[in-house]
Amino acid sequence: MISVSKKSSSNLYAVIDLGSNSFHMLVVREINNSLQTVAKVKRKVRLAAGLDANNHLDQAALQRGWDCLSLFAEQLQDIPTANIRIVGTATLRLANNVAEFLTTAEQILAHPINIISGEQEAALIYKGVAYTSSGQGNRLVIDIGGASTELIIGEQAQAKLLYSFKMGCVTWLKHYFTDGKLNQHNFTQAIDAAKAVLNPLQEKYLTFGWDTCIGASGTIQALQEIMVAQGENEYITLAKLHRIQQQAIACGHMDNLNIKGLATDRKPVFTSGLAILTALFENLDINNMFLAGGALREGVIYEMTGLRASHNVRQQTVHGLMIKHQLDLEQAERVKHTALKAFDQLKYTIAADDTQAGPLLAYVSGLHEIGLSIDYKKAPQHAAYIIDNTMMLGFTKAQKQLLSALLINQRDELNLSLLAQQSAISYASALLLCRILRVSCTLALRRTDGTIPDFSLTLAEENTLIITLPTHWLAQHPLRAAALASELELQAKQHLQFRIQER
Repeated sequence: MISVSKKSSSNLYAVIDLGSNSFHMLVVREINNSLQTVAKVKRKVRLAAGLDANNHLDQAALQRGWDCLSLFAEQLQDIPTANIRIVGTATLRLANNVAEFLTTAEQILAHPINIISGEQEAALIYKGVAYTSSGQGNRLVIDIGGASTELIIGEQAQAKLLYSFKMGCVTWLKHYFTDGKLNQHNFTQAIDAAKAVLNPLQEKYLTFGWDTCIGASGTIQALQEIMVAQGENEYITLAKLHRIQQQAIACGHMDNLNIKGLATDRKPVFTSGLAILTALFENLDINNMFLAGGALREGVIYEMTGLRASHNVRQQTVHGLMIKHQLDLEQAERVKHTALKAFDQLKYTIAADDTQAGPLLAYVSGLHEIGLSIDYKKAPQHAAYIIDNTMMLGFTKAQKQLLSALLINQRDELNLSLLAQQSAISYASALLLCRILRVSCTLALRRTDGTIPDFSLTLAEENTLIITLPTHWLAQHPLRAAALASELELQAKQHLQFRIQER
């Protein structure tokens, strides 16, 4: 039998979140002031479904919880006690027989369980979002749980306004979809009830204001998956919520709920979560929302480890990847500077909604050589693989997909279908970023400061990209001239016009 010493496991940390819908266990390893996930376990316990009218948990719900914790217990045995946190949330706050659950649960886990208040839960959720998601200015964070919904406004790592509302996707399911019918009447009742819960603090949140809205829960994740599966971008809007509500109503009954992109395990509580989120969007005039990279569990982990949040999560992520894969930082900066100069000349052609185009071009330019850490010959494919299979804090799933598509298209034959499949920005903008990246890499082939020419890029009719170089530059730099000529032919194969000229 192989034993693990306390010393060897001292950099392991575990958090167990006893939620009202699901129980989660997250185990991470601290390496060089960053965290590496080594285990994730999730079970749909639906504890809140066992609460009766007197807030008494029935025996079946208690047993589901204990059975789940029996699975978690083994993982905790070799992790130092000081590195373990177990927290209970809304249902355990409400249950009048919580002591019965805790007595057996703590025996199973051999660790104490902390039932946190709604305000503590909201603060930890915000901390988890701040450490894992990008955003400037005030951020509104929404987390719809099984029995509570947390709303927090904060800036960077500091929560400024927070509250936990007594409504959740499991409890709303029990109250407003008890007959299993998916009709306008049930949805309207559920939405109106959620608005009534929100009303006392609605004006306070509206007065405080926010710049971006981030969602952290299974409901928001399910909605994002639906958006992408149905060919939409990943941003959730009120119009999309209304459209998905009509798709649900068309199914008629919970037993027949079948929405493209909706995972089977999310179906039972999806419509109730959708109703709550619709109420929030309508009452708070939310324009759009994107999915957070983390929430309660991550907040507890970061509080336990004492790691500080970065002011720019995405920049920290990219820099970490550059160091890990031993990129040439000077060349990365050279290509990034060239690409951003080109982008500045062409940004007038970028759609107004594609506000992330410039920042994402900067990040992908810095990472363009990441595939060299594996091999040169298929470096673009290796780069895309690394991005596809790396957890990148601060980047949404769609943004990662765009980075991957750009990296695989940085040289050689073009695969434009990959650019069409991403939903972070429009296809037209993604195509332009691709062409900018390819030209920038070509101009920086010398890998030396002062060798990139004073160029200009313009976009003419029929999507014709024109690069203008100094007089006689092509004759004086035959290698890069040949590379540009090759690029002209590669783009022409995709019916893209590329013109090279001198002043």
